[in-house]
Amino acid sequence: MMSLTSKNLETFIAENEILAEILILQEPTPTVLAAAEVLGVAPEQILKSVLFLADGEPVIVVANGLSRLDSKALADYLGVSRRRVKIGNAEKVLAITGYVAGSVPPFGYLQPIRTVVETAVSELPYTHIYGGGGDVNALLKLTFVQLQKVVGTETAVLKE
Repeated sequence: MMSLTSKNLETFIAENEILAEILILQEPTPTVLAAAEVLGVAPEQILKSVLFLADGEPVIVVANGLSRLDSKALADYLGVSRRRVKIGNAEKVLAITGYVAGSVPPFGYLQPIRTVVETAVSELPYTHIYGGGGDVNALLKLTFVQLQKVVGTETAVLKE
């Protein structure tokens, strides 16, 4: 199975003329707090892209890295039973997105995936936000406007 990296993400950004930059970090950033510290930014500026399977269909939720996502709220939003919404395990994340769990960017997957942005992300007062950069030591720097340009404007309140 092919695994995508920050190089693939870079190509996707270039081909789609996205105003974004991949930052390769010298230190590992296994957590949101570690990433925020290395970048010198607020923890809320670090986003996570979480794969859910709703009735077997992949859905990516882009949320503030510190938010706890409520899968019941997601199930209600998608109109499916709570039991039909599962968070993707590392194997599924790799198989569906092409990226290793922990490095998943908000876009640039093996296939298009429906993406829902948690409403709080749109309310952040910062110019730049940071998401997975395709490698465990890479982060993607972009604006909310650019994020929406790529993933669309679908938002929902999904925090616990």
